[in-house]
Amino acid sequence: VRQPKCLFLAGKLLQGDSLELSCRAASAKVTLEPSQAVVLDCNLASVEQLINITWKKNGFPLVEQEHLHVLPNGSLFISSPAAAKESKYPEGTGAEGNYSCVSQSALGAVASQTAAVRFSSLSRFFQQPESQTVEENGMARFECRIEGLPSPVITWEKDQVAVPEEPRFITLPNGILQIVDVRESDAGGYRCVATNAARKRYSDDAVLSVLKGKAQKDICMAALHPWCVFLCSVDGKPISTDVIVLGRTNLLIPRAQPHHSGVYVCRANKPQTRQFVTAAAELSVLAPPSISQSPETISRTRASTARFVCKAEGEPAPIIHWLKNGEPILSNGRVKIQSSGSLVINQIGLEDAGYYQCVAENRLGMACATAKLSVIVREGLPSAPKKVSAVSLSSTTVLVSWERPEYNSEQIIGFSLHYQKALGTDNVEYQFAVNNDTTELQVKDLEPNTNYVFYMVAYSQLGASRTSSSIIVRTLEDVPSAAPQLSLSSMTPADIRVTWLPLPPELSNGKITKYKIDYCTLKEDQISSTEVGANETQITLESLHPNKVYKVRIAASTSAGYGAPSEWTQHRTPDKDNQTHVPFAPTELKVRAKMESLLVTWQPPANHAQISGYKLYYREVGTEESSDENPSDGTEEESWDVGPIKLKKKVKQYELTRLAPGRLYEVKLVAFNKHEDGYAAVWKGKTEKAPVTAVDPPVQKGPPLPPAQVYAESNSSTSIWLRWKKPDFTTVKIVNYTVRFSPWGLKNASLVTYYTSSDEGILISGLKPYTKYEFAVQSNGVGIDGPFGSVVERFTLPDRPSTPPSDLRLHPINPYAVQVHWCPPVEPNGIIVEYVILYNANNTQPDDMWTLLRKEGNIFSTEVRGLESNTRYYFKMGAKTIVGSGPYSNVKDVHTLREKLSDVLDVHSVTGIIVGVCLGLLCILFCMCASFRSNKEALPGLDSQAAGNHSSCHRGRQGPPGPSAKSDSHELESLMSPLSEEVPLPLMDITELTEVHSLIHTSLPDDVGGWLMLLQPGFHFQSQSAIASGSSAGLCCLHCWTVYAMEMYMCLFKCCAVFCSTLDFAPSLQKSRLLHEIILALHLGLVSRRNAAVLSLDRPEE
Repeated sequence: VRQPKCLFLAGKLLQGDSLELSCRAASAKVTLEPSQAVVLDCNLASVEQLINITWKKNGFPLVEQEHLHVLPNGSLFISSPAAAKESKYPEGTGAEGNYSCVSQSALGAVASQTAAVRFSSLSRFFQQPESQTVEENGMARFECRIEGLPSPVITWEKDQVAVPEEPRFITLPNGILQIVDVRESDAGGYRCVATNAARKRYSDDAVLSVLKGKAQKDICMAALHPWCVFLCSVDGKPISTDVIVLGRTNLLIPRAQPHHSGVYVCRANKPQTRQFVTAAAELSVLAPPSISQSPETISRTRASTARFVCKAEGEPAPIIHWLKNGEPILSNGRVKIQSSGSLVINQIGLEDAGYYQCVAENRLGMACATAKLSVIVREGLPSAPKKVSAVSLSSTTVLVSWERPEYNSEQIIGFSLHYQKALGTDNVEYQFAVNNDTTELQVKDLEPNTNYVFYMVAYSQLGASRTSSSIIVRTLEDVPSAAPQLSLSSMTPADIRVTWLPLPPELSNGKITKYKIDYCTLKEDQISSTEVGANETQITLESLHPNKVYKVRIAASTSAGYGAPSEWTQHRTPDKDNQTHVPFAPTELKVRAKMESLLVTWQPPANHAQISGYKLYYREVGTEESSDENPSDGTEEESWDVGPIKLKKKVKQYELTRLAPGRLYEVKLVAFNKHEDGYAAVWKGKTEKAPVTAVDPPVQKGPPLPPAQVYAESNSSTSIWLRWKKPDFTTVKIVNYTVRFSPWGLKNASLVTYYTSSDEGILISGLKPYTKYEFAVQSNGVGIDGPFGSVVERFTLPDRPSTPPSDLRLHPINPYAVQVHWCPPVEPNGIIVEYVILYNANNTQPDDMWTLLRKEGNIFSTEVRGLESNTRYYFKMGAKTIVGSGPYSNVKDVHTLREKLSDVLDVHSVTGIIVGVCLGLLCILFCMCASFRSNKEALPGLDSQAAGNHSSCHRGRQGPPGPSAKSDSHELESLMSPLSEEVPLPLMDITELTEVHSLIHTSLPDDVGGWLMLLQPGFHFQSQSAIASGSSAGLCCLHCWTVYAMEMYMCLFKCCAVFCSTLDFAPSLQKSRLLHEIILALHLGLVSRRNAAVLSLDRPEE
């Protein structure tokens, strides 16, 4: 049902009747009867300062004729051929056609709507009524069809007389006559009469015969008997009140509107039974286009962007295109017609000023709307850049250079470079902002072997210059971005026939020069190769082994080299001993890949007389299911998604449908006979990828929701898999997804990266090891983008450190140790678990000869001990993660200090010695004074006896008789009295004395080390060995302090106690000798202290 908004000039038109043509939301149709004429006026109110009017017929400039000419006021006069009988123009010229006018002014031009002018006509009947026999009380139906302008009025006659005006006779507008409750008197001849302004036509007669008797009630559904009850509904709801029930079984909609569209269901019930039958029909009410949102007139400065929005409605949905000054606009580069119908113009220039018209069309008519664009140009703008040139550096890079403008060059603040593909009608124009301090730029990421057009624009504070002259350059060739898709079959047991299709230009990246075919058996690693010319599409691999599984692949080459080879495809050669019954593989297997289907074609095998038909299989193959990783020897049963699809013997092609775009599929075709299946011909390749953009859906209800269940998974140290699922609910068709990612916590927006994916997952590579990234995904509809979803965070996997520890510093702390400081690596690529320090005095030796020192990952300094003094050492460091060790740092050297006395005795040691010696001397003087005093009080000659008695009193026990006082006083010895059983020696003292004794014998001469035994509790001194005992006490004091690091005051206390007891028994003549021995002991103590210090540096663990 059509509902056009048409203008019919029916009846007799008077001379001078006219129709105005403009740009409005309406269609114009004119039907002329013989001897009638019409005047078309061009009335385009949007045009200012009208200069002239031109006319077009069927899109071409009008050629005037006598019945078709332009009047002095610019209107067009059209008359029917009958009104121009005395025409001087040749016969056969007609005035029928589609007319439009164009009004030209100083600012531009505007085209009018199109008026369709037709002459009245009436065709012959292309469907005649047919004779029929109907039972009495039944229903008769006659139908005829005819076309004409204007639409003819159809009536019916019985026996050349108009049918009676009774309710039983129903005439429908589409030329159908229904007679219900047929009577015997209705029998006769019926014909159809069609009438319009052109003429009247009669159809052939159709005879109606009536059979007497009652109609069978059990066939009411077929014969539409009156006792059947009919119920109708639309989309499951009752029909609207403006729908008329005509007769018993007809619905008539006098004025169809869009709300009448729907599915109408009619149900016929047989009364008092459950028998019924239904019929359904869908009604679509068509409507011509109408502009729902018109573009607005705008003014823009040069180099800015203009946007005209236009929306239209109609059924079917109208197609929108644009006119500029009456001429069609092609979407290309900076002038872009978006899928929504809007027009966008970038980098506006003076040449873009004019009138723009939005034209919406469908098969019922057209509608248009007009807007004007004014371009504003300021004074003092720079002129266009000069001498723009472009040189291709590689397959993807072009160097563009230019010279500064001739005028107002000093005012330039920058340039913009614009480029797009030179060929095609729907290319995207890109632009780059360029600083003022350069006159060249490398444009990267271009397509290989493709022509590009470049131009420049200069900018100042006041605005933009004119565009420069354009330059076209072609990028260099590159290796093919894909391999041909091959098919395999065998004609004999010792060969494989390889066939393929040439690569399309968008994949070849240049002119194909040759192909290389690799093949080998499935279980061998040695690959054989052969090359063929670029014009070849097949090759036969000969001298193969029968009944063996081979794998084959192919690669294409340009002047830049070979591209990546195809996936390995397996094929088994026929069995040499079983060729009588097994059919060979079909030959010339070719597959034409489409976006959602594969068209498979083939030829019969050599022994085709034996086959009964074909079996076709196919399956989707994932990238992880390549032949290398999952080899099959061809003996086991393979798993196929679909198949077998059995085809007849004569069939030579089949289309596999409902496939996914951009997926890898494998197809297998075998011929079979009554005995078994034959050998297979196989093909492997991808379907075409889905386009990035798609057509707008009819209804746009809002932006799509973000994807659901976004999940990030670390794939390696430099890549992360990001997967998601389509939103659970959306009113917009999702065409692709945008992925946004950046390092975690990043504030610099320039480092945020965006990727587009048509699949529900993407592998993001080129990342930094052990770095936290954040991801978000948005759904993209056609012309509308949804919001980004919630952020997902993920670390890349760790890796070996890329750099060694930084800021390695070496500092000698004494002649035998060096302090080492360092900082973590700049690129640790993970958690540092260990630092490795290598050092050696010879830097020419290999690493395994250097001394190795390991430190935990949380330590950043250490002391390296046990070195030799006054020696140059070389150091280098490395760091280690759980993955492995990184590189070593550069070698650094350090020189250990020379050995000095200050190195042996530090400040604290020297101070302690001085204090200890002074206290020792004071004690000696005090004891000597006390001894002299007691000697004066004793009787002369009784010194020995007094001394012995005094010793006995002092110790409380008797000692053994001592030696003679005349013995050599320089022989130092000490006598140890046995311990009393009543006074046990404490365990601590025993241990201490044992350690002292052992260490003395390792570091001192035997005669000196034995002196220290005087410290043992319970000892007795002989009067004649007082000097030796005093010497031993002084040596004990210094040695226990310097060698064994005992507390200074504890040592001094013990030694002085021994010395004082000794001094009491020393003879007067030997007191001076005793002092000399003590000084000698101090000297020995200093020597032993030095030896102990060296020992402690050599053995730091002690």
